Amino acid sequence: QVQLVESGGGSVQAGGSLRLSCAASADTYSRLSMGWFRQAPGKEREGVAGARSDGITHYSNSARGRFTVSRDNAKNTLYLQMNSLQPEDTAMYFCAADPQLTYVWQLLQPSSYQYWGQGTQVTVSS
Repeated sequence: QVQLVESGGGSVQAGGSLRLSCAASADTYSRLSMGWFRQAPGKEREGVAGARSDGITHYSNSARGRFTVSRDNAKNTLYLQMNSLQPEDTAMYFCAADPQLTYVWQLLQPSSYQYWGQGTQVTVSS
């Protein structure tokens, strides 16, 4: 069983930055592939960025160039540095983990993940 707790959300103005954290309670954290997702009201959950267990990362088109995903295996923590935030980035952001994810493209697919956090809200005002 893996428990995930997100933090770092908040309200910022357009152009600002936030860093999200996802702390995982798992003895085998280094073997987990991790992902960040977001869901705005009335919209489907979408993949933002992910980091496979071997360190390979993958980004959505909207995140690439503005967001950076990283993982600290010593701290069992996944991060998402978000820069140049825009109002369309407003959403609930979720962290997810899975021990069996194989392909890089799976990092952005919600159905690829077994474990999910409760989410942290990000609000960007214009």
